[in-house]
Order: sequence, then C-alpha cells, then structure tokens
Amino acid sequence: MTTPEAFAESICSLDDACEKRIQRARKSKKIVLTNGCFDLLHSGHIHSLEKASKFGDELWVALNSDSSVRAIKGSNRPIYSQYERAYMISSLRFVSLVFLFENADLSDEILKLQPDVYVKSGDYSVDTLNVNEKSALDQVGARICFVPFLKGFSTTLKIETIQNLKN
Repeated sequence: MTTPEAFAESICSLDDACEKRIQRARKSKKIVLTNGCFDLLHSGHIHSLEKASKFGDELWVALNSDSSVRAIKGSNRPIYSQYERAYMISSLRFVSLVFLFENADLSDEILKLQPDVYVKSGDYSVDTLNVNEKSALDQVGARICFVPFLKGFSTTLKIETIQNLKN
C-alpha cells in the first residue's frame, strides 16, 4: 500500500496557493474555484469538474480534509484519504491546483484567494450556498456559476451499489 507521503505533493498549501494566485493575477489568468469532499471519485464528480474548468483559465479545487469529511458525512467516511483524493483530482488534466481546507466553510480561503469565479454543481443554488461563503464571494467580486448536476451519479448511490453486491 502506498503511504500518504507519496501523494503529498498533489496538495498545495493555502500559502502557496495565495502566492500562485498573485502570480496568475499578474498574468491576467482567470481562476475558477470549486470545492467538495470528492470521496469515492465518480463520473458525476469528473463531469462537474470538467464543466467548471470551462469558466476560466485554471480550475482550483478546495478539498475537504479527512476530519472535515467525517464532520459532514459521518465517522465511516471518507473512504479515500485526503492524500488519495487529492492525488486523483490533481491527476485530472483540467484541474490545475488542489488544496485542503479544514473549516466548516470556505469563506476564509475565498477571502484570501479572491477567485474570479466560484462554481458548484446544479444541486446547489444561490439560495442554498453557505451564507458565509456567499458573503465572501460577494466581498471579492467573484462570479458564482453552477454546472449541471449529473443525475444518478452520487457517492451515496455508489456506496449503496457496492453494499448491494455483498448481499
């Protein structure tokens, strides 16, 4: 089994991401930010990430840390460690950068990175976005976009399918 250290280079620190953001701004690069757990990566995730990447020059993914995923999804998650998830996501040709976040929301990271565009899947709307994240996005002037949700593809459904194979 591969150790987490083997995947560590797939993760950018927030400080490094902030430095890269300054460099990209100097080159007038449009940064697109999205976030999620991306546990048990599936076609729905990949579809959303690919569509999100079309809104700018670089797609940056804020990845929930393992402890953050447990707080959201329960003690039996994540299935894949933050290092494995970061490695898989950073390996996608349309993803430019992956960083971890621990907080309940992404507002601090949004304020620091000042993305040009923020993208979520179509199962969200402006009304269902986290209030703190929405406020931070408004403060930095980020455009908020939604990509179509690919129905029938969710981590929960994939887990249920796997569990049903055992029966």
